[in-house]
Amino acid sequence: MKIISHRGWWRHPAEKNTPEAFRRTLDGGYGTETDVRDRAGRLVVSHDPAGDDAMAWDDLLAAFDRSGLPLAVNVKADGLAPLLAEAFGRYDVPWFAFDMSGPETVRYAAAGLPFYTRHSDVEPEPILYAEAAGVWLDAFRNDWFDQDTVARHLDANKAVCVVSPELHGREPRRLWERLARLSGEVTLCTDLPDEASRAFAQ
Repeated sequence: MKIISHRGWWRHPAEKNTPEAFRRTLDGGYGTETDVRDRAGRLVVSHDPAGDDAMAWDDLLAAFDRSGLPLAVNVKADGLAPLLAEAFGRYDVPWFAFDMSGPETVRYAAAGLPFYTRHSDVEPEPILYAEAAGVWLDAFRNDWFDQDTVARHLDANKAVCVVSPELHGREPRRLWERLARLSGEVTLCTDLPDEASRAFAQ
């Protein structure tokens, strides 16, 4: 089981997607999920429409450069594929994009960019499954999927990133226990990277 932090390893909500949260996750040896938008023609780290204080995307990539730690890139705007391809071309950072709109996902696939398709309780049929490098497995309302769901994706040679339940306000440990029994390329995106790491080490 691989662990990635959600918007960096933050301890207070105000730290989400900040340099401090990204430094902490790097120091802990975790990759991270984060959000990308454009502002005035340049890429920035931001979940919501970006302000002047948004972190430059290049600063994030420079921090992760040659660390070997992955970035799960939550794409918050259309039209960013060429900018992302150019930016990642300047750095040695493993990455994949997810959460694009349907038409944008077609463009990422056509451009040969790494992307995960979504599978959730509100998206029961993942789009462009054959072309996707992996599956972003989410559960908005309840923990609907089981080990067999993950295993089917792994058997189809898809990497799987599971969204940990605390991101939606639910207790995560029962799901962690089920995931611990799986083998294969499974990643957990969590707000609790150290707790999850200890749980999977037991």
